[in-house]
Amino acid sequence: MSSNTKHSKIRNTGILFELLTRQITVDVLNNSKKAAATKILKEFFNKKTQLGKEYELYRVLTTENYTSEIKANHLVDAVVKARQKLNNSQLKREKYNLIKEIKKNYNVNDFFMSRIPNYKVNASIYKIFDTNDSENPASETESRYTIVEHVTRKQISNKRKDKELVEGYKKQEKDLRLLAYGILVEKFNKKYSSLSKEQKKLLKEYINNISNTNSLKEFIESETIKVKSKLQSILPDVDDKVTKIKLNEAVNQAETLMKGRIVEDKQVVTLMRYYQLVKELENVKNG
Repeated sequence: MSSNTKHSKIRNTGILFELLTRQITVDVLNNSKKAAATKILKEFFNKKTQLGKEYELYRVLTTENYTSEIKANHLVDAVVKARQKLNNSQLKREKYNLIKEIKKNYNVNDFFMSRIPNYKVNASIYKIFDTNDSENPASETESRYTIVEHVTRKQISNKRKDKELVEGYKKQEKDLRLLAYGILVEKFNKKYSSLSKEQKKLLKEYINNISNTNSLKEFIESETIKVKSKLQSILPDVDDKVTKIKLNEAVNQAETLMKGRIVEDKQVVTLMRYYQLVKELENVKNG
């Protein structure tokens, strides 16, 4: 273990896994016959590999949710203890070979450009796994605090978000719901032909975006204007008063997609839903 650990995105198991799953999505949307990411993921991230075992520890710390800081600290202790049991030399070899495969199949600069959710948490996990706390207590404390803060994030807000998502996606295509929830690996490889051309384009922009660059914001704004225009053109053909009121409200609410200096994930999901609304209304109109 290093006494002065600096975070390395290219060696972070949690980030490598996330980038590979995103690359699978890109390959699917591009109709890539090569689809190397799926093969790489299955080869390096399974129950028999040290990488697979380390990723499972990352997953625990990024997904578990406790109300008690004491429990959260116990969880961190247990995960760190489990990490110490891994074969470090084998893990390094596997990681070296993994990065070698990624470089062989993809442009490494493009591959590592994607924005990562929970980047800070993943970086902190990397540091706590690779830091000797007796030699660098400040780094260990800072990383642990970040992880504990994440694990003890408010459960109420998470439940509320889940409820909103469930309600919002009840009537949508199964594949679209799964995609919005970020279901991994095999799920990404199934039936994406059901997405519209606009939805696929949005996903490509989103996946390839680096840290909310202006290009994504400009894309969202231009697409929002188009969506509003389409909805407004459909309005005169709607006879039902209640539906017309709701549609008017949807047009007004579209303005929220253009708010804020950066693009949040929920804005992308909302635009996906607007595309679906336009698609369904046009089907009814033309049907």
